[in-house]
Amino acid sequence: MTAVDAQSLLVGETPCGSLLQQLQKIWDEVGTSDEERDKMLLQLEQECLDVYTRKVDQAMKSRTHLLQTLADAKVELARLQSALGEKTYAGIPEKTSGTIKEQLAAIAPALENLWAQKEERIKEFFDVQSQIQKISNEISGNNEQQLEHPTVDETDLSLKKLDEFHAQLQELQKEKSERLHKVLEFVSTVHDLCAVLGMDFFSTVTEVHPSLNDATGVQSKSISNGTLSRLAKTVLALKEDKKQRLQKLQELATQLTDLWNLMDTPEEERSLFHHVTCNISASVDEVTIPGALTLDLIEQAEVEVERLDQLKASKMKEIAFKRQTELEEIFSLAHVEIDTEAAREKILSLIDSENIEPTELLADMDRQILKAKEEALSRKEILDKVEKWMSACEEESWLEDYNRDDNRYNASRGAHLNLKRAEKARILVNKIPALVESLMNKTRAWEEERNTTFTYDGVPLLAMLDEYMMLRHDREEEKRRLRDQKRFQEQMGKEQDGMFGATPSPARQLSSTKKAVGGVRANGNGSTNRRLSLNPSSHQNGSRPTTKEGRRESARPAVPSNYVAISKEDAVSHISGWNLEVKNPFGRAVGVNSIEVADTY
Repeated sequence: MTAVDAQSLLVGETPCGSLLQQLQKIWDEVGTSDEERDKMLLQLEQECLDVYTRKVDQAMKSRTHLLQTLADAKVELARLQSALGEKTYAGIPEKTSGTIKEQLAAIAPALENLWAQKEERIKEFFDVQSQIQKISNEISGNNEQQLEHPTVDETDLSLKKLDEFHAQLQELQKEKSERLHKVLEFVSTVHDLCAVLGMDFFSTVTEVHPSLNDATGVQSKSISNGTLSRLAKTVLALKEDKKQRLQKLQELATQLTDLWNLMDTPEEERSLFHHVTCNISASVDEVTIPGALTLDLIEQAEVEVERLDQLKASKMKEIAFKRQTELEEIFSLAHVEIDTEAAREKILSLIDSENIEPTELLADMDRQILKAKEEALSRKEILDKVEKWMSACEEESWLEDYNRDDNRYNASRGAHLNLKRAEKARILVNKIPALVESLMNKTRAWEEERNTTFTYDGVPLLAMLDEYMMLRHDREEEKRRLRDQKRFQEQMGKEQDGMFGATPSPARQLSSTKKAVGGVRANGNGSTNRRLSLNPSSHQNGSRPTTKEGRRESARPAVPSNYVAISKEDAVSHISGWNLEVKNPFGRAVGVNSIEVADTY
């Protein structure tokens, strides 16, 4: 208000002036004194002054409030910038000019924008912190408790801080994913193990944590340290149970296989337990078939083993005798003489006495069989030479039969084949001494190595060979004597022809003599032949062979059917015929005419 306005107000140009004029009129009419008038005017002036003072005070307060509001706005603006991490803001005026209200009006939009940005930032912080808190609770195992709202620090709402929370959230999400992967792996392993062991999978995982059972309807699975630890312990326990069951089943499968082999169980019966024996050599990780290690399967195998054990006990004699027969066959092929009756009686007594476990008895017999096979293998080379020697003796016997045949040179059917065989036989017979010498050397080396006597069907082989060589030597001496006698007879015949004229030739005389004698053989048919047999059966009465001088040979044991026996008659001036009997290693006696032998050799 200007000074002119104030003056006009006093003179009545204003409502106040008109009111003062009305008051003057009233005072005039009433007759109010000047004192009273002055007093009332002073009072009126004081009241006006009070009103103005109040208005000024109100205006000052309003100005102060606006200034404070402006200051607060600036502080809030700075605080928001600091909290949001905004060093500068485009909506804030660079220069603060104009009235207070103008300044407030200039700052207000920036504040509104920053407040809205702050609310949005708080929401973002709340979301990310809520996720962090949720995942942290899942990892710690507190996700079942009431989830508390996270407290957002409004003093730091910067993007840097938000990025830090996002990075922390990503790490937690990664850890959650890894933990969930581990949980699923554990659950899958538990499922496979339960399938192999025949256990209830759902009850097993529910005991670990209900969320692992899909049937419970829980969406998220527990990934806490406690759940992982319990899952690991469950897997470890199931693997140990699987290992123990597999060992038990493999032991039962081994027992089943041994019992089947022992009792020659047919393949059809074995196939019923193929699901048991198929894992006999499998490792723990290789057994993955569902139901392969159930308790019912193990119990079934135990029952079968128990049944076979009882059956084995009842068939023990049959099984043991089968082993004994195998042992006897090995010894028989190796020409080792054993007391079979005593061995069988011993087996029967052991089984009946029940002083030895059947398995121990069979194991002992298996060891005997193994030892017998080793013994037979060590004798094989010598036995092969013995067979060659016997074969050569057989050919020698045939050759002597062939040489006694007067018609051997006739052009009969097959004569050329016999002639070829005779040529081969002569070559083979000439090798007999070297063969016998080699056989004796091998036998002596064998006996020295093992410090025991090498027997052939119970007879010492060296004794057989010694007697054979002695008899062969005697036979050669006999042949030479017969040749000398033949030459002597021929000489005597020539002398008689010269003195008395022609006489029948010795050949005719011998031929007629052979017809008269009828081919006497040294087989006991009217002859007084001496037989030296190497067949052990010929000495069962305890007698021993004698030498040429008739003395009993005490140092030379009986030998098997592999010998040469000589039969001879007392020499006469006119020999009707000498029969030399040779018994080959196979026991066949062959008569040899002395004169014909002389022609051969």
